[in-house]
Amino acid sequence: MNMIGKIQKVKLREVWKNEARDFTTWLEENIDVLNESLNLSIVSAEREQRAGDFNVDLLCEDENGNTIVIENQLERSNHDHLGKLITYLTAFDAKIAIWIVSEPRPEHVKAISWLNESSSASFYLVKVEAIRIENSDPAPLLTLITGPSIEARETGKLKKEYAESHNLRFEFWTGLLDKAKGKTKLHSGVSPKGRPYIETGVGLPSGLGLNYSVRQHNARVELYIDRGPNMEEENKSIFRKLHAQREAIENSFGNELDWEIMEGRRACRISKVIPIAGWQDGDKWSEAHESLIENMIALEKALRPHFKLIINLFL
Repeated sequence: MNMIGKIQKVKLREVWKNEARDFTTWLEENIDVLNESLNLSIVSAEREQRAGDFNVDLLCEDENGNTIVIENQLERSNHDHLGKLITYLTAFDAKIAIWIVSEPRPEHVKAISWLNESSSASFYLVKVEAIRIENSDPAPLLTLITGPSIEARETGKLKKEYAESHNLRFEFWTGLLDKAKGKTKLHSGVSPKGRPYIETGVGLPSGLGLNYSVRQHNARVELYIDRGPNMEEENKSIFRKLHAQREAIENSFGNELDWEIMEGRRACRISKVIPIAGWQDGDKWSEAHESLIENMIALEKALRPHFKLIINLFL
């Protein structure tokens, strides 16, 4: 049977006593070790290049001509070195930043992940250890903790799109609520948010909400029926009782409505889509707000008499 040795950890300072003189010099001369660990193609590395009042540990270039900055830290990661890494990246207009540490703190792992999601640059956080087998010479062990990926880029893109849509919806609701104040007390106590809808209860029976809803290119006024968990049958029953009065409700409203019992879901909905504009159509918001408010007032007026008919059945 072949003999198998045991890996032993070696203290980093026993291998590289000084970070700048020893470790950075070794890495400059053995950049292929980093290439193999990160699947990169660094072809040149130079030590102690100035960036303002600071010196970047290693300034490198890969085979595609991309500038790479490397910050070494033979200790636990800290905010100071993270700040330096970002400073070097911008100072040299680098495309790739590599931070090598002995102990990556969780908050810095998250920070590097966030930078990969939010930035066009690529960030690598690498853990360095020294090991030996039995009485062998010590050897470096570089482990990628977090780095760039297609998934990270897509996640960052989705987060950015969500933030943008959140802000646009907030502006959409702000304009609508300001305009509605002079026409109806409905939603007068509601504050604008970045959600796709805003709501107000109708009083009794509880669980009935008069809602505005907005999508990218249209919006909607609706009565949303949802009295809570385990109330699906009750919601459907309320919907059916209102649906039985459909002709009278639509005559009062002045138009046809969409009646959605939404099979397989707990809630039901009675609504009218306003196709004028959604949150992406800023130039048409004013016209859409006018129509939404008018239709909300008409919907509440058409439904209000029928709420009284079902109060005693569900309280």
